[in-house]
Amino acid sequence: MSGRIADWAKGEQAIVFQTCSACGHVQYFHRAFCAACGAGGPREARASGKGTVYATSLVCRAATPETRAHVPYNILLVDCAEGFRMMAHGENDLAIGDPVIASFRPFAGKLVPFFTKET
Repeated sequence: MSGRIADWAKGEQAIVFQTCSACGHVQYFHRAFCAACGAGGPREARASGKGTVYATSLVCRAATPETRAHVPYNILLVDCAEGFRMMAHGENDLAIGDPVIASFRPFAGKLVPFFTKET
């Protein structure tokens, strides 16, 4: 797909999702087709960064030497306002049901989405 919107995986401070033109399904991971109906060419858009914590897991043991400096760190599942769920980093004191908003922070040499409590 040409004209693809750059997102955090490409170093931009943006979360990009897709919506199917045929059935309206919303999906997070970039695909050339709709995961629900198979139609080609879903539309891409930038997410607002707003959502609600669905699940949280505090990591207290580094998986790699690069992540050791970040321990403890919180991994979240966030139900985003646009209708998709994503995994990301977040403040350590976040709980299920908390309203959150995304920013971007360095983690193990990469810029990643980082959610904080929305006030």
